[in-house]
Amino acid sequence: MKEESLWLKQAKEDLKTAQANLKLKIYYAAAFFAHQSAEKSFKAVCIRKFGELVKVHDLVFLAKKAGAPENLLGGCKFLNRVYIEARYPSELNSPSDLFSEQDASKCIEIASGVLKWSQN
Repeated sequence: MKEESLWLKQAKEDLKTAQANLKLKIYYAAAFFAHQSAEKSFKAVCIRKFGELVKVHDLVFLAKKAGAPENLLGGCKFLNRVYIEARYPSELNSPSDLFSEQDASKCIEIASGVLKWSQN
């Protein structure tokens, strides 16, 4: 139970960090921390259900493993791209060029839904 609560605590902090970066207009960081919040939320559920940490970053996989409802899976597909794109430059773009305010807001909305679900 303690480990699960630590993962949920960090998921909440990551969501706050995402929201702060959105206000600062650092959209790639907002998107990345939203992904982190969702990932840690799902991992907390897996710890609760299975008693072990699932060491995977794929949100669709984690959502299915955690038994998340279908309505969260679409958002997980959207957030999955953030894990790499928000961290590393591509041949053509830096992460800071890839994410808009709309993208970051959508990521935060998805992560908020995952966090809320994970606490039930």
